[in-house]
Amino acid sequence: MAKTAFQSVDEYIATHPPEAQAALQRVRSAIRKAIPGAEETISYQIPTYKRHGRYVVYFAGWKKHYSLYPASSRLLAAFADDLAPYEIEKATIRFPLGGPVPVRLIARLAKFMAKEADERAAVKKTASKTKRR
Repeated sequence: MAKTAFQSVDEYIATHPPEAQAALQRVRSAIRKAIPGAEETISYQIPTYKRHGRYVVYFAGWKKHYSLYPASSRLLAAFADDLAPYEIEKATIRFPLGGPVPVRLIARLAKFMAKEADERAAVKKTASKTKRR
């Protein structure tokens, strides 16, 4: 992955080996279906999905795995059983590149992350209204 100024998710995915590209396209598709209308962009040089101008979920491809970010403690607790086979470190969920892409799980995670993002936005909106008074 030599290129570091990606302009699109397609460009980002194209820099990976073919087997990784297939997995990353499945991850991308799962996220897009799970949170329709989310803005697809690049942030921190990785694919990012935003709603209402705020991040919801990031994903990235690596040499031996691909990852979803950020996994809140609430999300990790809610999906503890489903995530047991995967490596989790801090706010990162790592999925191995060699196995099948858990599309349904990724979609459920993305929906949960979108709900959390909506809740954060609502709290922030309420806080800003309170400050104006």
